[in-house]
Amino acid sequence: MSQDSKLQEINDIDTQTIEVNLGPQHPSTHGVFRMQASLDGETVVGLKPVFGYLHRNHEQIAENISYTASMAYTDRLDYITSMTNNFAYALAVEKLAAIEVPERAQYIRVIMAELTRLVNHITLIGFLLNDLGAFFTPVLYAFRERERILDIFEEASGSRMMCNYFRFGGVKRDLTPAWLERIQKIVDAFPAFLDEFEALLAKNEILCMRCQNVGVLSQELAVNAGITGPVLRATGVNYDIRKTDRYSVYDRFEFRVPLGKKGDTYDRYFVRMLEMRESLKILAQALKNIPAGEIMNKKAAPILKAPRNFKPPVGDAYGRIESPKGELGFYLVSDGTAQPWRYHVRPPSLINLTVLEDLCLGHKLADAIIILGSIDIVLGEVDR
Repeated sequence: MSQDSKLQEINDIDTQTIEVNLGPQHPSTHGVFRMQASLDGETVVGLKPVFGYLHRNHEQIAENISYTASMAYTDRLDYITSMTNNFAYALAVEKLAAIEVPERAQYIRVIMAELTRLVNHITLIGFLLNDLGAFFTPVLYAFRERERILDIFEEASGSRMMCNYFRFGGVKRDLTPAWLERIQKIVDAFPAFLDEFEALLAKNEILCMRCQNVGVLSQELAVNAGITGPVLRATGVNYDIRKTDRYSVYDRFEFRVPLGKKGDTYDRYFVRMLEMRESLKILAQALKNIPAGEIMNKKAAPILKAPRNFKPPVGDAYGRIESPKGELGFYLVSDGTAQPWRYHVRPPSLINLTVLEDLCLGHKLADAIIILGSIDIVLGEVDR
């Protein structure tokens, strides 16, 4: 028998697929999460995301407590980005109750949101490299920069991660000139760190080989699945809520929206690198132009003293922002009482996770880990 005949005979063998469960304890699943993978050898031929292990009944709890009390619960959604969680919820309630926010508080909110974007993206890239087998060195480099920003959050809010800093009509505490100077130092020093990180990674042979043309997401599928954030923009779709809605004072800042070309894992990594540079531009402008004035709407201040007396008029409202992971929205329905009649979260982590199987099909099992990492999920937001 010729060599070609032997190869054809091997290829014609009817092999059996096997089911492999990754998680919920797997260290690369970014939380309490399981992937139920169907494998033909090492090739993924089916993959089912399984979640719900971390369900905390967030929405039902919010419908049984005051509007103000829910602010602290939003911190626990994406526990890496509590400031932006606060932001989206505050916008929804302010729209529902027609509460205006002072200009200084608007600038402070943008500063906190863009610092949070830096924290999220640098953490994601560190963990993605860890998934690629780079051990903990990139994570430690990333956490070094993250810690400096968390120190700022702690000084402003009293907490490093669960900040609970935003309030309806403003923010919890004003920022001192010394605090703003510390932020300026971080903004001035961060580009050098990004230059170093990018020099080490952007053309790294292993990173390019493992990430390029792996987990390609088409523009058509991304749009049809409701994908948002860096995962969508990596496909080349120019959609950023900071540009489309121009909420808060984002219309006053000059920044561009980085886009990818292929929508693969490498593009999802590199778009986030570029987004951090744009966040630094926004921060520099906000720090330069932040006005003096009040940080709370005086009409909204009584809400803090008597939250049970805050009863928005009957109606509904949807507030959304461009969170680091995509569109984070809160839909609220008021029946005129002190608790929302309906409270629903639109979590980007959950929506972006829905295309995981499409991205993994045909790739090796090891690739599925880095594809999951490039989507950037947090299970507190997925399960709520």
